[in-house]
Amino acid sequence: MTKEKILVVDDEPNILDLIKIRLESQGYEVIPADEGETALARARDVVLDLAIMDLKLGQGEDGLGIMEKLLLINPHIPVIILTAHGSIANAVEAMKKGAYSYLTKPYKPDELLLHVKKALEKQRLTREIANLRTILEERFQIKNIIGRSPRMEEIFCQIERAARTEATIALYGESGTGKELIAKTIHLQSPRAKGPFVPINCGALPESLLENELFGHIKGAYTDARESKEGLFAQADGGTIFLDEIGDTTQALQVKLLRVLQEKEFKPLGGERIVKVNVRVIIASHKDLKRAVEKGEFREDLFYRIHVVPIYLPPLRERREDIPLLADHFLKKYGQEMAKEIRGFTPAAMQKMMLYHWPGNIRELENTIERAVVLITHDLISVEDLFPLVDSQEKGTDGRDKGSLLSYKEAKEEFEKQYLAQILRQTRGNVRQAAKLANYRGDLYRLMKKYALKAHDFK
Repeated sequence: MTKEKILVVDDEPNILDLIKIRLESQGYEVIPADEGETALARARDVVLDLAIMDLKLGQGEDGLGIMEKLLLINPHIPVIILTAHGSIANAVEAMKKGAYSYLTKPYKPDELLLHVKKALEKQRLTREIANLRTILEERFQIKNIIGRSPRMEEIFCQIERAARTEATIALYGESGTGKELIAKTIHLQSPRAKGPFVPINCGALPESLLENELFGHIKGAYTDARESKEGLFAQADGGTIFLDEIGDTTQALQVKLLRVLQEKEFKPLGGERIVKVNVRVIIASHKDLKRAVEKGEFREDLFYRIHVVPIYLPPLRERREDIPLLADHFLKKYGQEMAKEIRGFTPAAMQKMMLYHWPGNIRELENTIERAVVLITHDLISVEDLFPLVDSQEKGTDGRDKGSLLSYKEAKEEFEKQYLAQILRQTRGNVRQAAKLANYRGDLYRLMKKYALKAHDFK
């Protein structure tokens, strides 16, 4: 393990040697300096973990000035100031300018070691957080979201434009389409990236618990409230809160959500003090909220407050060209995790994935491939590995398992039918618009008749 490097600056040789001996006995690497310019030169040459500095250096040097220059070289280094009783005011000023802590002379050896230990723990934590943030930012870049279909390319453009704003974003899509992934990406591409990202599934909790989670409570608010609790809106201050499945909330709670969105303030349960927050809100729903408003199930005023920038995530069956990319990604991911060398999928397995309906969308595809990788004993994933249980619905009219390899003609017709249904769904049954979208100059009505597709079914 690499030793942590500590810069010690003191103009008294005896004190410098004594501190050096004590720290080296604890396993640290000590870099001594008896004056300011030497200390700054060492800081430019070596990546330091901590600095211990006497506030009063010889020959009129200002320890505070040296510390400020040191922090310009390494802004994140913790600095422990050593000072005599008469200059505590200067030490306090040093703390205001970025020092980690100070010790007054004479101090006990154990006291110095305790300060060193705590300062290094803080430094390690700071670096871990910075590393995690870098990993998150790299992972949740738009280029890392898998999808090359026209629908996804359009969504990527929407994400880029929306992320730079403070607007409330509404993500719509079926369960498993990646709404939380998109929400995290928007947050990490936004000016709030350094703030917290706080997600909650509103449909997973009853109203009373959900309200408590969102707004917190004060001590004694109810029988079991033995301590005050900070809510998720308060935790998200300066960042983003992601309200998944907001369509499952009650109208009573919707009133309180509307107040937070409009006034940027709320009251914890049982409290009278108003808490001000600065949060960006991203919501998600698998429901059609506009229809829910028409049915009286969702407040119209809240709908218009959250429906500022709507983004519609397509189900996997409407972006089938992305299935091979997603399948290969999940195969590599779980193959590496389980140390299995799997070459890929059989043609029949890939065809089955392309034709399957995927009601659970990307989540179902990922789970299916993970299960196959866990159980597989060979190096190619087959239809049987992906879909081990074939029920009667998976049989064709001729009784043949649809998982078996189709003929070229059958596969072409199946794709043609699925494609035709997709463009009719996109154009809401407008045949002329569908033909234009598909750049198809033939008789689209003839194709629709061939596959028993009717325009009014898509309106």
